[in-house]
Amino acid sequence: MPPGRGRFVEVVVPVHNEERVLTATVERLHAYLAGTFPYPFRITIADNASTDGTWWIAEELTARLPRVRAVRLEDKGRGRALRHVWGASDADVVAYMDADLSTDLDAFLPLVAPLISGHSDLAIGSRLTRGSAVVRGPRREVVSRCYNLLLRTTLAARFTDAQCGFKAARTEIVQALLPGVEDEEWFFDTELLLLAERNGLRIHEVPVDWVDDPDSRVDVLRTARDDLRGMARVARRMLTGAFRVPVGGRPGPGGGAALPAGMARQLPAFAVIGAVSTLAQLVLFVLFRLVMGPLWANGLSLVITTVGNTAANRRFTFGVTGGRRALRHQLEGGAAFLLGLGLSTGGLAVLHAVAPGAGRVVEVAALIAANAVATLVRFLLMRAWIFHPRRLAGRSPAERNSS
Repeated sequence: MPPGRGRFVEVVVPVHNEERVLTATVERLHAYLAGTFPYPFRITIADNASTDGTWWIAEELTARLPRVRAVRLEDKGRGRALRHVWGASDADVVAYMDADLSTDLDAFLPLVAPLISGHSDLAIGSRLTRGSAVVRGPRREVVSRCYNLLLRTTLAARFTDAQCGFKAARTEIVQALLPGVEDEEWFFDTELLLLAERNGLRIHEVPVDWVDDPDSRVDVLRTARDDLRGMARVARRMLTGAFRVPVGGRPGPGGGAALPAGMARQLPAFAVIGAVSTLAQLVLFVLFRLVMGPLWANGLSLVITTVGNTAANRRFTFGVTGGRRALRHQLEGGAAFLLGLGLSTGGLAVLHAVAPGAGRVVEVAALIAANAVATLVRFLLMRAWIFHPRRLAGRSPAERNSS
């Protein structure tokens, strides 16, 4: 940012059918910034395809409050709304916060200050770092922590909270990153942060006080499914070297965040072994179904293929040779088996409860879906627990290959 002029901050509030809270939210935010924020600001209401009275309220607010404007998009998606406003912004710093204002506004100046000073490139509020105070239900707490653990384990993310609706960035940086971000909905934040890290940019984290909105209409399960798909897509781009954009920053060694040691080799090997194991399990399942029920056929086929899968990953994915601790590794691999058994058996049970006459093709499709989820978690268990380098450090040189 060029020196010698006042810094201008644009705060975006993405909304979709928020007529119930929009007036109170914008009035509160405007009053807070006008009374305490030391920099010029603009509040932009980004209405993405609301079907209630949200747009009418937004227009009324722009007519009444001097530093409020509104834009309307005909297509839904928080990422789409942020891309539209941030991409055309003339501010020095752009930010956004959720319409429910779950995050305490006292964290806003600490959020943008490192960006205005030039110390950092992006900034995020974090509910999962020391100093934060969070009030929310156990279900969302568990989902959030598991999701961020997945990001750190599989994609080498160094930030702690990808989903908090309280973020900011230097405008020149975010406008350079936007062409490399594909998602238009909830995964937009995560993809933007991962891309920033991949390009060696600094992400500042601010602990926040956060109170869950009991009226939140986020579909947690659908969002989790879409996030997993987004993670798989980003992982493919990372492995092919396509997850980069031309942007200035402070690249570290190797030009940005790299995959954890050995993962570039481990992922393809794990994927091949997983595909072979899944195919073998499906073949065994179909054969066993000739003489037994679906739950027994599923359990027996999983037992057989899990033993082979653990042994193959031990040797080819994680480079562990020799017989020492092989039994322990198989027993620990049983945790992955139990997970896969629970997912696939539960899926089959639900399938037959909903559609008692489901045929073999539908059963196999249900198994494929359950195995896809179990495979991702199995890799995390193997890498972070069963074959973690610290646990393998005690092996003799003859027992391990370099990874």
